Amino acid sequence: MARIVIVSNRVPDPFELTGPQAGGLAVGLAEVLAPGTLWFGWSGRVAGEASRTPHFAEAKGVTYATIDLEDAAYRAYYLGFSNGTLWPLFHMIPDFTAFDRAQYAIYHEVNQTFAAVLLPLLRPEDVIWVHDYHLLGVAAALRARGVTNRIGFFLHIPFPAPALFEILPPAAELLEQMLAHDVVGFQTARDQGHFLGAVSTILHAGPTADGFVFRGNQGCLAVVTPIGIHADAFMAMAVNASRRVMARRIIENLAGRTLMIGVDRLDYTKGLPARFDAYGRFLTNHPEHHRQISFLQIAAPSRGEVERYALLREELNHKAGAINGAYSDFDWVPLHYMTRTVSRSLIAGLYRTARIGLVTPLRDGMNLVAKEYVAAQNQADPGVLVLSRFAGAAIGMEAALLVNPFDIDAVAEAIGAALVMPLEERQLRHATLLAHVREQSAAAYCRAFLSALAG
Repeated sequence: MARIVIVSNRVPDPFELTGPQAGGLAVGLAEVLAPGTLWFGWSGRVAGEASRTPHFAEAKGVTYATIDLEDAAYRAYYLGFSNGTLWPLFHMIPDFTAFDRAQYAIYHEVNQTFAAVLLPLLRPEDVIWVHDYHLLGVAAALRARGVTNRIGFFLHIPFPAPALFEILPPAAELLEQMLAHDVVGFQTARDQGHFLGAVSTILHAGPTADGFVFRGNQGCLAVVTPIGIHADAFMAMAVNASRRVMARRIIENLAGRTLMIGVDRLDYTKGLPARFDAYGRFLTNHPEHHRQISFLQIAAPSRGEVERYALLREELNHKAGAINGAYSDFDWVPLHYMTRTVSRSLIAGLYRTARIGLVTPLRDGMNLVAKEYVAAQNQADPGVLVLSRFAGAAIGMEAALLVNPFDIDAVAEAIGAALVMPLEERQLRHATLLAHVREQSAAAYCRAFLSALAG
């Protein structure tokens, strides 16, 4: 059986993969983390000098190989081109997109370094699975070094409309590099269509009806394989967490009020300022619900050294203060806003306690928070999911209250509808959502992508 080689920007701590902080890619790929698997990428450490000698760790038979980045590379490759150019552009926010040729050159250099360090670790039968926008050029760099292994790539974030993507100066070069993969995977058919449209518009390479693009001797298949979660395992975690002391304290402090929860990284794509405005609008329009609801927003810090993120944090602090200043009472604070990392197990317990899950990103590749919230619910008395229709998760989750996050009044109205929704309707909606979350699982994601990559 072929060995799976995972390549990602960050490699998780192998000793936290099953702990309370485990999440994201590690959870999504748990199905393939079998003994013998190799996971390669950046350690997360910034060193004084670049090193091409990988560090190795092993846990449960999986080998983790990492390299450090020097400070200049980290700033240009990670903060610069990856997150200052590709991140906003791929989320279709061109006003936030900055291009610097020197940063792109270092991005290309780091992708080359990944390929050079990985090369001697590869075996002829390996199947290589590259993840996300930081590493668009690794496959092309491996091909240039003679690697003929099957190589797949999965994009976890959206792919922009062709008219937006082509404003990026190296758009054609990046598309050529993506076509060096045997399979390129996307969260939604919309993202797949945008990619194939960009290939057609920019490279003048028409895809076949089934999503193949042929470029010279290389054929690349574009597929849709949405990522999921392990619903039953998360449900069990939520049940256990809801019985612990911390969860009981939170329930006691609610004093019978409805809990509404939002959990996000502190990022401008998550629509947090608009979310706070919508909650303020709800409180303005529905004074009869004052003291009946408490909104807990957890926003884990992200890229704090980037000015735009620091400004976002200041804006949210101001909005939270304004809401609480206008509406709070001696024994009621309408908005609790936390900017620290909270363990995944505690969050699972909070989801189970919350009657409303508010997930309103401006644009998102998938958004697993929506799926985790559904999985965590008590099926006999479930909460209501309010979900942005611009999240990839909205496809197949139409039983949620779908909203346009740019429409403040619509989000406020959805909060009100969720708050008074009768039990029977909540149960029907939740049963439909849970069936979808179970079907579109993490295991199904891995199987579908690797099946396509097997050819």
